[in-house]
Amino acid sequence: MALGKYARVDNRRSSSSYCSMVSIVIFVAFCLVGVWMMTSSSVVPVQNVDAPQENKDEVKEQVSESNGGNTRQFEDNPGDLPEDATKGDINVNSESNSNTEETQEEKPEEKPEERPEENQEEKTEERLEENPDANEDTKSDDGSNTEAGDGERRTDDEEPNSDGGEAKTDGGDGSEQEDGAGEKKSDSNENENKSENSDETEDGEKVGGQVEEKVEQNEKKESDENSSEKKENDQPQNQSLNEVFPSGAQSEILNESTTQSGAWSTQATESKNEKDFQKSSAQQTSYDWKLCNVTAGHDYIPCLDNWQAIRSLRSTKHYEHRERQCPEEAPTCLVSLPEGYRRPIEWPNSREKIWYHNVPHIKLAQVKGHQNWVKVTGEYLTFPGGGTQFKHGALHYIDFIQDSVPDVAWGKRSRVILDVGCGVASFGGYLFDRNVLAMSFAPKDEHEAQVQFALERGIPAISAVMGTKRLPFPDRVFDIVHCARCRVPWHIEGGKLLLELNRLLRPGGFFVWSATPVYQKLPEDVGIWNDMKELTKAMCWELVSISNDTVDRVGAAVFKKPTSNECYEKRSQSEPPICPESDDPDAAWNVPLQACMHKVPADASERGSQWPEQWPARLEKPPYWLLSSQVGVYGKPAPEDFTADYEHWKRVVTKSYLNGLGINWSNVRNVMDMRSVYGGFAAALKDLNIWVMNVVSIDSPDTLPIIYERGLFGIYHDWCQSFSTYPRSYDLLHADHLFSKIKQRCKLVAVVVEVDRILRPEGKLIVRDNVETINELENMLKSMHWEVRLTYSKDNEGLLCVQKSMWRPNESETIKYAIA
Repeated sequence: MALGKYARVDNRRSSSSYCSMVSIVIFVAFCLVGVWMMTSSSVVPVQNVDAPQENKDEVKEQVSESNGGNTRQFEDNPGDLPEDATKGDINVNSESNSNTEETQEEKPEEKPEERPEENQEEKTEERLEENPDANEDTKSDDGSNTEAGDGERRTDDEEPNSDGGEAKTDGGDGSEQEDGAGEKKSDSNENENKSENSDETEDGEKVGGQVEEKVEQNEKKESDENSSEKKENDQPQNQSLNEVFPSGAQSEILNESTTQSGAWSTQATESKNEKDFQKSSAQQTSYDWKLCNVTAGHDYIPCLDNWQAIRSLRSTKHYEHRERQCPEEAPTCLVSLPEGYRRPIEWPNSREKIWYHNVPHIKLAQVKGHQNWVKVTGEYLTFPGGGTQFKHGALHYIDFIQDSVPDVAWGKRSRVILDVGCGVASFGGYLFDRNVLAMSFAPKDEHEAQVQFALERGIPAISAVMGTKRLPFPDRVFDIVHCARCRVPWHIEGGKLLLELNRLLRPGGFFVWSATPVYQKLPEDVGIWNDMKELTKAMCWELVSISNDTVDRVGAAVFKKPTSNECYEKRSQSEPPICPESDDPDAAWNVPLQACMHKVPADASERGSQWPEQWPARLEKPPYWLLSSQVGVYGKPAPEDFTADYEHWKRVVTKSYLNGLGINWSNVRNVMDMRSVYGGFAAALKDLNIWVMNVVSIDSPDTLPIIYERGLFGIYHDWCQSFSTYPRSYDLLHADHLFSKIKQRCKLVAVVVEVDRILRPEGKLIVRDNVETINELENMLKSMHWEVRLTYSKDNEGLLCVQKSMWRPNESETIKYAIA
């Protein structure tokens, strides 16, 4: 081009030279036009020499099955496991100023094995941990956390939004822009391949675009990928996760309709954003909180204090009045605090004493004080560690059981037990010294606040009763079931209640029964004992031991559940009967009790056919019955899914929760994971002096048996109803993408009120969810005078950490159905 310039100045070139130059220019122009036309209308396939066509078809079929939602093994819909646990390594430098959009074209899918999963980068809470002052820089005048620019705090190493397949390029300086048409074309194939990989991961492996934590493991590979990925442009954030990529001529239409807007947004988008903002702003002033005026006062449990429903019961013979009777519409008022309430005493001191004013009830101390249940000592309620059957302390009683049956092996073979009629749960409280978790339960009855005492002491417990319905647990999950004078008539009505324990007990598990019929000779006791021996024999339970304790002067009988169906088949009479095959033993939510037994699993690969690994090996190892042929919740083969979930939560807890949220974990004892999957969050906290109640929602995949198999415990629940616990039960609640899902079925405000009810003042709530839900929750909780400790958002995903205050409203609202 320089020669041409001088030629025009000199006018000394020959006419032939001039014509040659014109010919060359015209030829080059035609070539450029031809290349442009070919590249704009062609579809460039991804080169994948390692993947034969049949393998690609198999991958497509697998992705299709994963996208099927309810057709998966665990029946979940896409969107929960964070990217670092499921997708390949994608490193794209992002800035909030880039708005260029580029359409992705249809490409053949790659084999999942070819997407790297090990080399990942740090994200989100790790950056918060490294720069804790960053949050202060973005606070607004009113003290709330706001985000710079577009409402998001960003750093140079943020990744593309997995929800929309969006990747953002650095718009800060020209050095990172395209260097020429040739370089951009050479990178186009790889960019499109990366985009396709991202969306394939979202559809096939259930990526929810969550705020996530990543660890750099291979800097060289990351730098190589950055060089090819930094040219990738934005796509609309509202792009569907399940978008079908067009081909051929249709791609031209899509290109024209989505790439020509350039740096300008559409009027529809602007208008929608403004309406959403106005709607969100209106929510800030729409809450008028009131106290619940109910008979139960500061101990109100909506599903157990529904007096209108209790009065309408036809019978209370089977303790129907102690079962859950939930109101049609959950309350939206706040529960009051006891006068003089203060922060609970920390564990382990809380096991021996609690503040009287936190649970101001003395009736149980008057009735059971001589049995060392609980006593009033000045401003404290003290717990000598005794019970009806172990007046000289629970630890002696615990050792007495193992001495009677060495195979019990506390903390090794026996890890998770069920304590029926637990009282103040001293038995479960001292089992922590033996590395045993006890799910203790008792009804809300005349033994005033017994479960509330247990929770205030830092011991896991729920309010429940053995009545007319199955307990909210899976079958074959408890290593031991224990009953010490639990006042349950096991022997009546065909043994219906004992058969419920048979459902819950693992094959080979023990039933420990410490009650007067075992060791006393009164006529009534002798009659009950004879009925129990006949019933347990018909159930094929083996009487392993009958032992007497000379210290407490009590006795205990230990029965063992069979590990095969041989005894069932040899019975002369079929009473109790075997349950029909159509009866699902795992179904436990509001299911009536049946007087029948379920067979023991015969297949070696079926859950319950083998005893779990000893603790603590069972915590980290996938259960033997999780098969690679099963598709996990997040779209991977079930064992890989399990491991990926655990690795993810270990990173989250280690890199963020323990140090990055400002939580003093020495003040934390009672924890609830409100939406648990595999129990990975609880497992990651195993080294702390806490326990975690894993809640599996009834509309989520039924993974609760997996949680029990790894030596943890949990419960089924519907968050449209109140939880079966007293107010102020938990120090910390954790909710991973719960609220955005539950508000599709019930009122979010009622769920938040339930969170306020069960969380202690000064307790913490950690929420991971989409930005819309996070904003709604933040506004709601601020109106309740909760303190926002941290808020973070990126790519439509957010993290919120808040602390409950002591504030209670002045006005009250009478709940008529809760008035006795």
